Amino acid sequence: MTNWLPDVSTGTGPIYVRLADQIESAISDGILVAGAKLPPQRNLAYDIGVTIGTVGRAYSLVHERGLVSGEVGRGTYVLPPSQANSAMPADPIRTSWSRSKLPDAEPGILRFDTTAAPDVGQAEAISDTMSAIMHEHPLDMTSYTRIFPPHWFEAGARWLARGNWRPSPESIVPALGAHAAIMAVIAAITAPGDKIVFEHLTYSRISRSASLIGRRTILTEADAEGLIPEDFERLCAQQHPKLAFLMPTAHNPSVVSLSYERRKAVAEVARKYNVTLIEDDLYGAMTDDETPLLAEFAPERTFVVGGFSKSVAAGIRGGWVSCPAHFSQRVSNAHKMVTGGMPFMLGELCARLAMTGEADDIRRQAIAEISRREAMVRRVFEGYELASRPGVPFFWLKLPDPWLSGIFKNAAFREGVLIDDEDEFKAGRSDRAYHRVRIGFSTQEASEAERGFQILRRVLENGGAGYDSYA
Repeated sequence: MTNWLPDVSTGTGPIYVRLADQIESAISDGILVAGAKLPPQRNLAYDIGVTIGTVGRAYSLVHERGLVSGEVGRGTYVLPPSQANSAMPADPIRTSWSRSKLPDAEPGILRFDTTAAPDVGQAEAISDTMSAIMHEHPLDMTSYTRIFPPHWFEAGARWLARGNWRPSPESIVPALGAHAAIMAVIAAITAPGDKIVFEHLTYSRISRSASLIGRRTILTEADAEGLIPEDFERLCAQQHPKLAFLMPTAHNPSVVSLSYERRKAVAEVARKYNVTLIEDDLYGAMTDDETPLLAEFAPERTFVVGGFSKSVAAGIRGGWVSCPAHFSQRVSNAHKMVTGGMPFMLGELCARLAMTGEADDIRRQAIAEISRREAMVRRVFEGYELASRPGVPFFWLKLPDPWLSGIFKNAAFREGVLIDDEDEFKAGRSDRAYHRVRIGFSTQEASEAERGFQILRRVLENGGAGYDSYA
């Protein structure tokens, strides 16, 4: 029996999660070797000053992670690597929740680190709608919103509809933006310790937020055509995840869209291994892609999320999620618990904009403006390898030698342009280098956007001369 003793006074999250994380770290560091017997639950509880139930939950959690085996009357033993699930290395985000963005830029810095909706004159329409709501619903503005009117659900069904797919109003949950909608699904469908599949590169704020509430990140492979279904199946078979977060159309940051065949295969794998899917369609809804949504292949297990942030106005926090049958109430309750609830003004504002068609008009104008800037990107960066698409407010630039992603980001910042390096999109710890940066271009004036592009091109071309000064 080992003499190892954890210190649960450090770390964050519930004590049982801290204890489970320390057991996993001790195994990874070789302190707890294969075959080592963990202390009896009663003894460990006494030694570290917690309840037996807390230790029991921690032991159950590391058992779910595939790190130990236990038998009644014999105890709990560390499994050898050949038998254990290939657990992820300890994720620094789970303990520090650090981020790779630079501090807020000072005035005068060109911000290409955001993809919020461009200014196409939508403020007037939004202001008029807000004034009407204040005039018509003065009492609703002074109280909590406990019952949502039917048109809030109809608005979500209308906004999320794509191609031949249209969700029913009964499946809709209004949310404070797409991020809040996704986190509500995660909170409703998973429990602390459950594993969630992410691609190596993705909208990493979701994986970091999920880590904050005790969920675990595992990574699946992707290639130039997007997520690889065969690797997704390998991960499902070995690690038994509860949920997968995916961006099948206009993936952030790679801009890749999954083919019909790959979407079908992903849906089949998810069904085979009983994995729930979250389909983030924020950017997909801004393209002319007619490939069926994952929800059309696996409607019984796919949550589709969309909102206003990229195409109408990020500041009004408009979002909706379409849920599989019988899940909407659970997600609605989770959303209220994790956000505090939906304010009447924002819910009513977003519903009216969607139902009147004003949001559609704003989105068309935004897509047209973004497409003009995407053409500008192609012109200014001619000769460089990049991925972009009309209607999508960012591009994924491949850096030539000798540039590294983080160093190029620092060099650009020194020249007055703030961009995102590849680390901003890594869902977990990874030693992979892609030598790319993501450049958003939707929030600057068109002339300022071109000026920023020209600065970035000059930095690219002068890489060899000033490289060392940006380390």
